[in-house]
Amino acid sequence: MGSTRVAVIGAGAAGLAAAKALLDEGLDVTVLERGSRPGGLWAGDGTGADAGGGSPAYDSLHLNTSKGRTGFARFPMPEEWPDYPSAALVAGYLAEYADVFGVTARIRFGAHVTSVRRADAGWEVTAGGDPEPYDAVVVANGHNRDPKWPAPAYPGTFHGTQLHAHDYRTPDVFAGRRVLVVGMGNSAMDLAVDASYVSDGPVLLSARRGTHIVPKYLFGRPADATGGALAVLPWRIRQTVAQAVLRLAVGTPERYGLPRPAGGLFQDHPTISDTILHRLTHGEVVARPGVARLDGGRVVFTDGTSEDVDVIVWATGYRVTLPFLGPEWRGDDPEALPLYRRVFHLDDPTLAFVGLMQSTGAALPVVEAQAELAAAYLSGRYALPSPDAQRASVARAHAAAVRRWGDRRPMMRVDFDRYVAELPREIRAGVRRAARGAGVPAPTPKAQASA
Repeated sequence: MGSTRVAVIGAGAAGLAAAKALLDEGLDVTVLERGSRPGGLWAGDGTGADAGGGSPAYDSLHLNTSKGRTGFARFPMPEEWPDYPSAALVAGYLAEYADVFGVTARIRFGAHVTSVRRADAGWEVTAGGDPEPYDAVVVANGHNRDPKWPAPAYPGTFHGTQLHAHDYRTPDVFAGRRVLVVGMGNSAMDLAVDASYVSDGPVLLSARRGTHIVPKYLFGRPADATGGALAVLPWRIRQTVAQAVLRLAVGTPERYGLPRPAGGLFQDHPTISDTILHRLTHGEVVARPGVARLDGGRVVFTDGTSEDVDVIVWATGYRVTLPFLGPEWRGDDPEALPLYRRVFHLDDPTLAFVGLMQSTGAALPVVEAQAELAAAYLSGRYALPSPDAQRASVARAHAAAVRRWGDRRPMMRVDFDRYVAELPREIRAGVRRAARGAGVPAPTPKAQASA
């Protein structure tokens, strides 16, 4: 009987981590990547298959979490690197990771997955040819590729240029033009800062709701350096301590003319930026409230003021899409898809997900932990709890997330430090279940290699 055949969809950080963990368990792995190189959103600046499969990386992009808290535990980022490496360094790091752990040889580039469907012998995956059989599928396609535009669209018409942050690469598009950036996330801040050096007049930064702005350094150290030490505390206590430190270091968002955050720190993903506060205090970026309507060459804001604008950048995030899965597997809303430990599909755990989450910290250690959990199950050495226990666990996690994060993607939310610490414990518990013959074991491999 052959080894378990696993298809991994995507060769970004999540897919590479999944492939490495599966190979470590001795499984037969094929990584299906629509682009031409590994690295996902870090891998390039184009929009087609020949340019990294639609990477949204722009020239000024850097990590917004420090290298010590961002790198894979099994492959730390080099000590000599800056604390916040560039996108180019991260892309090289991911490519090297793939080479070192034998993943690159398992990647099929230019493979655009269009269909994943359940079959009698496992799964059939279609990626540019005939369906191929696999015993399991790991979905690692990321969720920063399908731009989310305002919906419904703002009333009125705009005669200038509109673009989504996904399509931004260099500040040339802003040179000598009056610019409005809509959004309060990391990309919005980066783009507003970039534009402020070349625009005609100050860049307008519009937001309907506020967020906490955390500088990359606090008291001479990376701002996230103490996160692990505080992780043992309940999040409410961590929030109180961190907010006090943040107010002492930089003040409140209102101090810079920005909206007051609706929730406390750790109840939404903060925006990490040193430069936006500098540009705000120097008048090169000016805060504005939410957009009310568009009026030809002007934008009218919710406070009744209006401004002449040539370019609008919608830094309004991304939709979670799983277009290759049928509705019976992705549900009505992929953002609300319930997964045990944010990894296993409740109806069939041989459909696993790595990276379908929203972390309070860096992504790479999270997807690494998820990958090792998925691989432990698919190798047979870990057994899942009973289906009822899985569903009860998901319900508890969702209820806790709603209490903390409200209605903004609660099913996807994970607390970085807690989650990364919990998954190794879950693996150990599942190994004990497997040893007792309890729980839900992985199925016996059935898929045969294609002729």
